[in-house]
Amino acid sequence: QVQLVESGGGLVQAGGSLRLSCAASVNIFSFNTMAWYRQAPGKQRELVARINRGGTTNYADSVKGRFTISRDNAKNTVSLQMNSLKPEDTAVYLCNAQRDLEYYWGQGTQVTVSS
Repeated sequence: QVQLVESGGGLVQAGGSLRLSCAASVNIFSFNTMAWYRQAPGKQRELVARINRGGTTNYADSVKGRFTISRDNAKNTVSLQMNSLKPEDTAVYLCNAQRDLEYYWGQGTQVTVSS
């Protein structure tokens, strides 16, 4: 059974940094892609960053140049380094893994950026 557990969220002032981690219960190399999504109150869930098995990354325009996604296959973790945080980055951040037609989600971690 696949489990994804996020950690690293919290409260930070605008301009600060946080690093989120997603630990998988299985070998992450089995997934085609892993990604971070976020969902703010009253808004739709949106893709923040994605990384595929080969290491190719994609970012939402709103986080380009500030966020970096990375994966550690040996530790079965995916991380999201978030710098220059803005109040509009406040949301629940969720880890996602995709393998063929299967999608898996973590429970999320809250990130709150104060102005």
